[in-house]
Amino acid sequence: MITSIIAIVLVLGGLIFFHELGHFVVARIFGMGVKAFSLGFGPKLAGFTSGQTDYKLSLIPLGGYVALAGEQGEDEPDFPDDKLFSNRPAWQRLCVVAAGPFFNFLLAFLIYWFLGLAQGQAVVLPLVGGVLPDSPAAEAGFVKDDLVTAIDGVPVDSWTQMVETIRAAEGKPLVVEIDRAGQVLTLTVTPKVNTYKNLFGENVTVPMVGINQAGQVRFEPIDGIGFAGALQNTWYMSKVVVKGFVSILERLIPVESVGGPIMLAQMVHQSAQSGFFDLLGMMALISINLAIINLLPIPVLDGGHILFFGLEIIFRRPLSDRWKAMSMRVGLLLLLLLMSLAIFNDVRRLLS
Repeated sequence: MITSIIAIVLVLGGLIFFHELGHFVVARIFGMGVKAFSLGFGPKLAGFTSGQTDYKLSLIPLGGYVALAGEQGEDEPDFPDDKLFSNRPAWQRLCVVAAGPFFNFLLAFLIYWFLGLAQGQAVVLPLVGGVLPDSPAAEAGFVKDDLVTAIDGVPVDSWTQMVETIRAAEGKPLVVEIDRAGQVLTLTVTPKVNTYKNLFGENVTVPMVGINQAGQVRFEPIDGIGFAGALQNTWYMSKVVVKGFVSILERLIPVESVGGPIMLAQMVHQSAQSGFFDLLGMMALISINLAIINLLPIPVLDGGHILFFGLEIIFRRPLSDRWKAMSMRVGLLLLLLLMSLAIFNDVRRLLS
C-alpha cells in the first residue's frame, strides 16, 4: 500500500512538475523574468536564489509551479520591463504556454524510448479478450481467449496485422483460423462496416467484427536505438486519446466513463502492482492525456491561452481585457463542471 501511495505521488506529481518545467525552460530561453520555480506546492521547505529566481522545494509533492514576471500584466519593480511576460511578443508568449503540453508529449516519448531499449518493442498478440454481443464475431462463434493464427490462409502474428487485414477486406467474408486451448478451428466471419465522423467531421468507414483485445504482448528486439518506435507509440497513443474524447462528445462512449483523480490514482496503483515497466507505461499514457487536455481551447487551460495569443498574432492586437475576463469566467465554469462530473463518476464507481 505504501509503495502504491509513493508511486501515485511520484507519477502525478512528476507529470505536473515536468509540465511546469516546459514553461520554465522556454521562458528562460527567451530571457523572460522568472520569480519562482518550485518543486511541490505549499510552504517552502528548502531552496536557494539564483539571479532573480527563487528555486524552492515545497511541502506538498504533487507537482510544482513557475511564476513568471508580469504573467498577469502586473508591474514588477524588481524586473526590467523587457523581461516581463506581458511585454513580450505574442509568438513568444504562445511558445511559453505551448511548452507545457509539449514537454508532456516529450516525456511520453522518452518513456517509450526507454521501455523500447529496456524491454524491446511490445507487440500485442491477436488474442481475443472479449466478444461483443450480437456482433459478427459472436455469430461466427468467437469466444474469449481465442488466438487468431491466420486469415484467408495468411499467417497473423499481431493484433495490428489482424486489424489491418480485416479493414482491407472491406466487409467481405473472411476465413479465420484460430487456436482455442490447443485445438485448431476455422471460423468464417463477415465484418460489419461502420461509418463514423472523424475529428474533422469527415465520414470514415471501418469494417469491424466485434472483438476486443486481451492486451497480452510479447517483446521483440528493436532496430537501432528505438527512436522511430518511441515516436510511433507516442503518436498512436495520442490518436487513441483524441479519439476517446471525440467518442465521448459523439456519445459513442458514455459520459459515465469519464474519470477524475480517484480513477487516475487507481490506475497508477494497479500499474504499480504489475511492476516498474507497467507503471512507466501508465505514466506515459497519463502524460499524453494531460498534454491533450491542456491543449483544449478552454480559457484558463493552456489551450485557451494559445487561442488568445494566436488571435492576437492574426489580428495584430491583443484581445480586450473585458472579452478575456468574460472568456475566463466561462472557461472556469466549464472546467469546474467537467471536474465535478469526473469526481462524481469516481465516487459513484467507489460506492458501486
